[in-house]
Amino acid sequence: MSQRIKRAFLDTEDGQILYRIGGEGKAILLLHMIPRSSDEFQELMSILAEKNLVIAMDLMGLGDSDKPPRVYSVADYAKTAIALLDELGIQKANIFGSLTGGYIAGEVAAAYPNRVDKLILCNLFGFDAEEKDKILHRYSQGFPIKADGSHLMEQWLSRLNYIGNGELNHRCVLEDLKCFGSPVYPGIAIANYCLAAPQRFRLIQCPTLILSGEKALEPLEKAGLAKAENQYWLKDVIPHSQRVELEGGTLWMVNQMPTEIVKSVIDFL
Repeated sequence: MSQRIKRAFLDTEDGQILYRIGGEGKAILLLHMIPRSSDEFQELMSILAEKNLVIAMDLMGLGDSDKPPRVYSVADYAKTAIALLDELGIQKANIFGSLTGGYIAGEVAAAYPNRVDKLILCNLFGFDAEEKDKILHRYSQGFPIKADGSHLMEQWLSRLNYIGNGELNHRCVLEDLKCFGSPVYPGIAIANYCLAAPQRFRLIQCPTLILSGEKALEPLEKAGLAKAENQYWLKDVIPHSQRVELEGGTLWMVNQMPTEIVKSVIDFL
């Protein structure tokens, strides 16, 4: 039977953070990619909540969380994750991070090692200095609202080849629109952090699963935001990690392949 997932808000000095929560048992905190929200984990949560306490938060500046009053760093986002665990009375949790959320999850494990049991990094790609500058420019500028409404169709078409013309694309576009007209704060945070990530991630000591999709890198390569040769760093800096690649998995595989994702996660945990 599917577990009911509820929504609530965490009050912080910088604004409110929306989070979803459901189930009972060992806690799993889920951190999403950009420009998604906790909705990225809708399918995953309903399955995991059958035997676990699952929590997913909207990163500040995305979804239904408030925009931060300043440019946040990855360390700031890590602090909000810890603040949520504190609010819920959770001393130690497993953490699953998808791309952007993976960088934040890794920083949580590096900075707060006593708060993380096991770590799952999903589709966490590496970037070089050239790509960092592109990412910083793209997300500092944000997504412009066009007077003729053509930005709506552009967003619909941007991922059509990977997720199709249906409900998932609609969900993604709705989340895109919530961050239009302002900087995409988590994207700026990742741009400012990505070159330092290898050094920070060397501090990770907890058991770690590196989960990737066979086709997940494609849209970033086509956009000139990532290169295949920069994708070996995680293995180098977390040598004790396990690796699983899902055949046919895309950047949106958390929604498209929830059963396969859950199997890999449960086997690891």
